[in-house]
Amino acid sequence: MAAPPQLKAIQHHLRTAQEHDKRDPVVAYYCRLYAMQTGMKLDSKTPECRKFLVKLMDQLEMMKKELSDNESISHEVVGNAHIENYALKMFLYADNEDRSGRFHKNMIKSFYTASLLYDVLSVFGELSEENVQHRKYARWKATYIHNCLKNGETPQPGPIGMEGETYDDEFGSECGASSLDPHSQPPSQPSVPPVDPGAMPPTSGFNNIQIPPGAHAPANTPAEIPPPTGEPVKPVPVPRTIPTVDPSLLNTSQQSDVRLTPEDFTRAQKYCKYAGSALQYEDVTTAVQNLQKALKLLTTGKE
Repeated sequence: MAAPPQLKAIQHHLRTAQEHDKRDPVVAYYCRLYAMQTGMKLDSKTPECRKFLVKLMDQLEMMKKELSDNESISHEVVGNAHIENYALKMFLYADNEDRSGRFHKNMIKSFYTASLLYDVLSVFGELSEENVQHRKYARWKATYIHNCLKNGETPQPGPIGMEGETYDDEFGSECGASSLDPHSQPPSQPSVPPVDPGAMPPTSGFNNIQIPPGAHAPANTPAEIPPPTGEPVKPVPVPRTIPTVDPSLLNTSQQSDVRLTPEDFTRAQKYCKYAGSALQYEDVTTAVQNLQKALKLLTTGKE
């Protein structure tokens, strides 16, 4: 069912939900939950919007019953970790393709879908600064690369100091790579880690981005999408430096004067869930960081 014009802002989140109904029902469920919550804020009074949102609520209830034995649905902390790790994996796939100079529609789709999933994370609470920056960068990259390919220009890989990009309402099939515009000078390329918050581009001009349904959606996991050249895709996530373990955490006995609150236990559980989810993607850095946070909280009562 198509969203009414007043709810245009959630149409891509609903399309992402539809694309994941079979691939990952948890992602589909939370995309629809975000769309419903956002739609209620946009317009819940006009008859067509109210009718649309009631149908969406019914669909969510049905999905919740069907997925009742799924821990990512029954436990919000696990659901949060699931969506965050899925978004990160998709982001890292697109970022790896971008930095390797492999520009194609699947990586554009992955960048933009990652940005939508960072929107979806807001159903669990306020986004972390890191996730805000990932969303901003992914949406800008999708816009920038699409516009370059459409205009027959070769995109510059990695974070570059570009002006805000504007998107046409139609995402046509003309996104083929072509030669570099001889009249344009490539901007300087800073040397930064994979996601440098200081290198994030401006956010203007992202609202009209259009992504075609179906044909260009990534495979079951972003890493399974082959590049156009047939060159094997390097595994994701990209290599990271494993953090040093805080020596103070090697003594795991709790300090005698520590009194943990129910909120402290909930936060510690959240960090452990994040670590477990990160290990599913072989993301050692994130796992170690979250386990250290949990240990510090449980032994000192402080984060």
